[in-house]
Amino acid sequence: MKKFLDRVLGTALLPALSFVMAFFISGFVIALSDSKVLKLIHSPGKFITTALSTVGNAYLALFQGSIYDPNLARGKGFLQGLYPLSETIVTATPLILTGLAVALAFQSGLFNIGAQGQFIFGAISASYVGFHFIMNPILHVFLGLLAGVVAAALWAGFVGLLKARTGAHEVIVTIMMNYIAGFFILWILKTTAFLRPHRIDPIAPEVNISARLPHLAGANFRLHAGILISLLAAYFVWWLLNRTTIGFRFRAVGANAAAAKTAGISVGAVTISTMALCGALAGLGGAVHVLGSEYALTADIAGSFGFDAITVALLGRAKPLGTVFAALLFGALRTGGRTMQSNTTTPLDIVLVIQALIVLFIAAPALVRFVFRIKNLKTQDAMTSKGWNG
Repeated sequence: MKKFLDRVLGTALLPALSFVMAFFISGFVIALSDSKVLKLIHSPGKFITTALSTVGNAYLALFQGSIYDPNLARGKGFLQGLYPLSETIVTATPLILTGLAVALAFQSGLFNIGAQGQFIFGAISASYVGFHFIMNPILHVFLGLLAGVVAAALWAGFVGLLKARTGAHEVIVTIMMNYIAGFFILWILKTTAFLRPHRIDPIAPEVNISARLPHLAGANFRLHAGILISLLAAYFVWWLLNRTTIGFRFRAVGANAAAAKTAGISVGAVTISTMALCGALAGLGGAVHVLGSEYALTADIAGSFGFDAITVALLGRAKPLGTVFAALLFGALRTGGRTMQSNTTTPLDIVLVIQALIVLFIAAPALVRFVFRIKNLKTQDAMTSKGWNG
């Protein structure tokens, strides 16, 4: 039991301390960005009091916008106050899947920067199946998700094939393919196959009701079955890595590709299958996003999910469970940030500052050890192991 607790502590301690440090430093940024606070700089007492009040109000608004808002519960019941939490989960759902796409690549010694493009192709394919066909709801949803998975797996598998056959670096290739995917969706939304009738702006028809993921908390909440799919995907990745021979090969190549090759493991096959599986996860994220909450394909359907996935995987230490919690945290920051901006004078950019600081401290464990006077903080994982050469 003690060994298990030590392992959990070693995995969770660095992200938790990084989170605390990021919010502490962001508090200074929030205070110093408020003109009312700066006007009191010559009155130390009032300056400190006003600064603390400003920071407290900002973080309170962040909480109310992401977890629970008592103002919504008044007259409507306790459950209505949980609407912000439901929005946090909706936002986190595609982040979990794209984060897993990056985390799995880390475990195999690869750096998947292409989750953005893979997400786009998953969304395109799911959208087409969703609005082009009408069929049994269960079958329709399944085929929509499957189309997103297959299309993105092929898109990402091509990257793995290039790396395995030609040695092309996956970072460069996936970055370039992100551009291709971004421009491809701009083009395809102008074609007659995707452009909504009687519209000139690039937006596809809404997916049919039979293709939409069911809601889990009634019509007043956008919470949908995509979160269950995301959690099942996280469990699948954990099971694959820790309970199967294929997962062992993934981790062996990630730890030391040369040693794995000497042991008889085909590094090229692992590279291709890893990238294809990562693409499938990111494509599933795009499909869930379209069929669960957005319903219509647009040029900015992917937002920054694919790029935020890198941060989520870093914060989650490339572990499935850690990725889930990191995605929920970033979902809360995204959702609560809008309320923080509307209820206070705090700019939404502060959320980006918090995210950047978290990543900074995650990438600098020595700094965290120094600040908190921790001598033995174990941070070794798939991303920092000597086996991964970037």
